[in-house]
Amino acid sequence: MTAPTLVIGGNGFLGSHVVRQLVADGADVRVTVRAGANTAGIDDLELTRFVGDIFDLDLIREAMTGCEVVYYCVVDARAWLRDPSPLFRTNVDGLRGVLEVAAELAAAGTLKMFVFTSSYSTVGRKKGRVATEDDVVDRSKLTAYVRSRVQAEDLVLRYARERGVPAVAMCVSTTYGARDHGMTPQGALVAGTVFGKLPFVLDKIALEAVGVEDAARAMVAAGERGRVGQRYLISEKMITNREVIRIAAEESGVAPPRRSVPVPLLYAMGALGSVRARLTGTDQQLTLESVRLMRAEAPVDCTKARRELDWTPRPVEESIRAAARFWSDMRSARRKARAEG
Repeated sequence: MTAPTLVIGGNGFLGSHVVRQLVADGADVRVTVRAGANTAGIDDLELTRFVGDIFDLDLIREAMTGCEVVYYCVVDARAWLRDPSPLFRTNVDGLRGVLEVAAELAAAGTLKMFVFTSSYSTVGRKKGRVATEDDVVDRSKLTAYVRSRVQAEDLVLRYARERGVPAVAMCVSTTYGARDHGMTPQGALVAGTVFGKLPFVLDKIALEAVGVEDAARAMVAAGERGRVGQRYLISEKMITNREVIRIAAEESGVAPPRRSVPVPLLYAMGALGSVRARLTGTDQQLTLESVRLMRAEAPVDCTKARRELDWTPRPVEESIRAAARFWSDMRSARRKARAEG
């Protein structure tokens, strides 16, 4: 009888796809989910749920006990928060407690692999060159959100070096695909296009991207073949904001936005958002920090993941089309519900 596998944060966008991949492979899957969380992405699957958050270490210990592989898919991605303390509380402090439990189980010889969901923003990227896992990020110029992700990855790799936790860090890029029930920011871009509510295209903005199912496959492969203490870049290609919108519009049969926002105007809008946040004491999603995060782009090389994990992603365009079909189906369902109501 095979040991169960745990996905911590198994209801999120990437986490739910990791769960679906594991269930499809015939694994005995456990998940942890917060009370009241949206679990639409996994409600149709047979699995064992542990309800609670990562700060409930008794629950985490119970869920992890007996598992040989644990996938950690928890992240607070609200990069726009005016007060970034919740980012560090979840992304760093909450993770530290889970790693303590992992260290206990690794010492007991039961935990074989801890697959941590990191971000490609933890890798040093400079315009004009292609980054690899060996490139160190310049820590003097990080936004609060990226700083929390860097600190989290540092913590995981330190526990691997010093505490015997058999961990790997998966530096995942922007993910696209279906079943984005929580509507991630990239999902909102596709949904806004499909629903005809996207007012403009951000000019000259490009992000590294990967299909969410392909990212999930890389996570599962790391649980089987990852090298302890290593990090792996997970991306398929860099793609522009304009191209994502064009593909989504084409797939859903709608017209893309006609207007575009040039980079100088984008910075001006970000500055205005920053001022509004400071004056009103409210969180604004478009600020100078968020604009700088969007602009801090350079290509990455994922050869290491392809070679060591035997990972071959599909063109991300296929996943953008899948996302557009998902939101088109949601649009049709809402129209039907309104007509019947």
